[in-house]
Amino acid sequence: MVDDIRLVFLQEPRKSRTEVTMKKILYIDMDNVIVDFKSGISRLSQSTQNEFVGHLDDVPGIFALMDPMPGAIESVNKLQHHYDTYVLSTAPWANPSAWSDKVEWIHRYFGDHEETPLYKRLILSHHKNLNAGDFLIDDRTANGVEQFKGEHIHFGQGDWPDWEKVTNYLIELVITN
Repeated sequence: MVDDIRLVFLQEPRKSRTEVTMKKILYIDMDNVIVDFKSGISRLSQSTQNEFVGHLDDVPGIFALMDPMPGAIESVNKLQHHYDTYVLSTAPWANPSAWSDKVEWIHRYFGDHEETPLYKRLILSHHKNLNAGDFLIDDRTANGVEQFKGEHIHFGQGDWPDWEKVTNYLIELVITN
């Protein structure tokens, strides 16, 4: 006679949606927020600056020339532990290299593999208001920022002059809630 074999798999009970702590969604713009746009301009020749006066963001390759804003890299690395963090940026329609340059910039400063904080978390859109989220850090109100349903943190203005103020505010919100 063969003994009965019984396999028992222990499973943790499933938690309901209300029992799971969900991170709030944070979007961060690139140009003049985490990326120092002026640093790219300073690397252009004077003749290129003259040729593209009034529309320097259309210079092919300009977005690959830019440095991070002071404190930006450290702040994004801190905030990604507390928020579901994405980069939400606009790329000039007339400058196709800007689209790939922005991806390469993220790779250069944050890494390009799964364990990095912004892996596959870059959204390029001319309609930022279509993204559902809790916070948007942006230096402008263009491209749908004014219609964004969450809180717009107007970087470089008023209460938000730098990354230290923004980071302290957002981390304090997580700690007190």
